[in-house]
Amino acid sequence: MTNQERLQMEIKGITLTPDEINVYLAENGLNSTDTYNANDKARTRKIYETALSILESIANQPHLMKNYTSDDQTVSQFHENLMARIDQLENKIRKMKIDEDKAANQNGSFFMLFNQ
Repeated sequence: MTNQERLQMEIKGITLTPDEINVYLAENGLNSTDTYNANDKARTRKIYETALSILESIANQPHLMKNYTSDDQTVSQFHENLMARIDQLENKIRKMKIDEDKAANQNGSFFMLFNQ
């Protein structure tokens, strides 16, 4: 599985051109054709950061912020649901960074400076 395929799993239902996906991945330090490794936590975090960038781009399109009705079904509060998903991704990325920092500091020296 490539980084591009893994990203598409994360953003199902969002249609982007391959060039757009490549730009989003490149902005987050990933190559779309590189093999995705689920054990590489930094790469997984970058995939989530890329998905977050895509969702934020969608959130910046005001013409999408309306209610949709299709065959007696209403998709309402699109913007609120989108922002909730953005918040979820931000929290997940923050936790992953904390975990990475803890793992990196586990084998290194620890220094704290107290004032008073």
